[in-house]
Amino acid sequence: MSVGPEVVPFDLHRMFLGDTPPLFLLEVVFRTVVIFLWLLFLLRLTGKRGLAQLSPLEFAIVVALGSAAGDPMFYPEVPLLHAMLTLAVVVGLQRLLAQLIIRNETVETLLDGKPVELVRGGVIDREALAGANMSLEDLLERLRPQGVRQLGQVQRAYMEQDGVLSVFKHEQDAPAGLPITPPWDLNKPRTLPAGAVAEQPVACLCCGRTRPGRQVPGQCACGENTWTPALTDPLADQD
Repeated sequence: MSVGPEVVPFDLHRMFLGDTPPLFLLEVVFRTVVIFLWLLFLLRLTGKRGLAQLSPLEFAIVVALGSAAGDPMFYPEVPLLHAMLTLAVVVGLQRLLAQLIIRNETVETLLDGKPVELVRGGVIDREALAGANMSLEDLLERLRPQGVRQLGQVQRAYMEQDGVLSVFKHEQDAPAGLPITPPWDLNKPRTLPAGAVAEQPVACLCCGRTRPGRQVPGQCACGENTWTPALTDPLADQD
């Protein structure tokens, strides 16, 4: 059994230069410049969509490019032409798949998925939310930057194929809905026991479904039974 050379702890020459001569540092600079310019050229060919929005396919392309571009920058045994060919093939595959996505809806659905409706009429679809791998807190966190203070303002909310949340709101006269401000981690909404007298509409804390006032109902259609006063005026604070 062969034994390798003994490693000397905190050997600065080994830590910074390794077994290569100091002149190899200039080669590393040259390799980095070549790969960087080549990669910049290839990314320019992917088009603006490939740079601005990352679908699952494009994210995989970025990972592949990063992996293929890193090694030839500083490994002397990796030829530059091999790395440049690998990068060109990866970008070529991306271009081919992008054309297939444009021309074939089945391929687009297979690679990018479909938009998912998360909110309809102020009510959250909990099954769709779970299918999108989102928690209720994730959804509410994305709604608040859209100016949503209560779910009654939301007519529709879709998780798009690129992960962006599209929100369509009532411009005025929004119905009462589940209050989502302030964030529940800071101030949990007040809960109401079943059968209690309610002077205003109430909303389910699980799905946002609302019920008229007078008396707090029991179980919601979603299976939960926790209710809170619904917020009618989006500019008013919850009591």
